Amino acid sequence: MTEKTRETQSAMLLYYKFVFVDNPGIERVKQLEFCKFYKLTGRIIISKNGINGTISGTKASVEKYIEFMDKSLCFGGIKFKESLGLGVGKDFQKLSIKVKRELVSSNSCEMLEFGPHTKNTAKYLSAENLRNWFISGKEFYIIDLRNDFEFEVGHFKNSILLPGMENFRNLPEALEDLKHLKSKTILTCCTGGIRCEIGSGFMEKMGFNDVYQLDGGIAGYIEKYPNIDFVGKLFVFDNRKITGFNLNCPTHEIIGKCRICKQKSENFIDYTRGGIRSFGIICNQCIERKLVKLDIKKKSEMRLFI
Repeated sequence: MTEKTRETQSAMLLYYKFVFVDNPGIERVKQLEFCKFYKLTGRIIISKNGINGTISGTKASVEKYIEFMDKSLCFGGIKFKESLGLGVGKDFQKLSIKVKRELVSSNSCEMLEFGPHTKNTAKYLSAENLRNWFISGKEFYIIDLRNDFEFEVGHFKNSILLPGMENFRNLPEALEDLKHLKSKTILTCCTGGIRCEIGSGFMEKMGFNDVYQLDGGIAGYIEKYPNIDFVGKLFVFDNRKITGFNLNCPTHEIIGKCRICKQKSENFIDYTRGGIRSFGIICNQCIERKLVKLDIKKKSEMRLFI
C-alpha cells in the first residue's frame, strides 16, 4: 500500500477491552485529544470496567491510533478488528467519547460483576471449533444476545433470539424462557463478543451448566466462513448499517423482510407507525405507499456494541 493510499483510504476499527480503569475521566481526555488531532470519528465508551469503541479515519490515522493504544498502560494488548469503511468522513458524522457506568448498558448493578477482568465469564469457543460443531452434528444451542432488529437481517441457522430481546437490558427476564436448556450445551453470540463476555457469565450464574461464548463474535466467524452457517448480513453500528463477506456469491441469502409486507428487504429506517416509534426494516414500496411515517428528525440511538 502506497503512502498516498494510506492517507486517503478509509478504515474502521472495532475493539473492546475489559480492564479496571482508575480514572475514566482522565482516559477520556487522552482519547479526545488524540482522536481530534488525527481527525478520527466514531464512538468510544470508557467506564471503570474498560473501553469499547468503533472509530474511523484514514488508514494512516487508524494505524497511529493502534500504536497509541498499544503504548497505553491501561489499554495495551487489544485485539482490534479492522475493516474498510465507506470513505473518509462517511462512516460517522462526528466523534463521541463518553464516560459511562457500564460498557454495555444493562441498568443492573449485578451485571458489573461479569467480564474477563473479574474472571466471571464463560469459556471461549473459536470459529474453527464452532465450524467443527456444525459439521459433526453436535447437539448445542446458539443463544443470540443481540437486539431483535439485528437478528432480523442476519443470524446463525437455528439460533435462538430470546423473546422480548429489544435490548440487552432485557436479558435477565428473557432467560426465564430457557430454563429447559440449563443442562444443555449453550453457545452465546453477538456482533464482536462484548455482550457475550457479560451475558455468558450471567447465564452461568443463573444455573446454565455448559456455556461457551463465540470468540471474536459473529464478525470473526463470517470473515473466516462467509455465507456458511450464518445467513443474511451482519448489522453494524455505523453508517454502513449492514455488512458481510462474499455478498455476490450464489450462496449468499437475503433473509431480511419488510415488517409490513414481509417482502425481502434490508432497508433499515427510523419510522413511526400507529403512533409508535421504531427502527427496523421497511421496504421502499411500503415507504412510497406511506404505510409508515419517516422519523427524519429522530435518529436511532446506535448503542455501541461489538
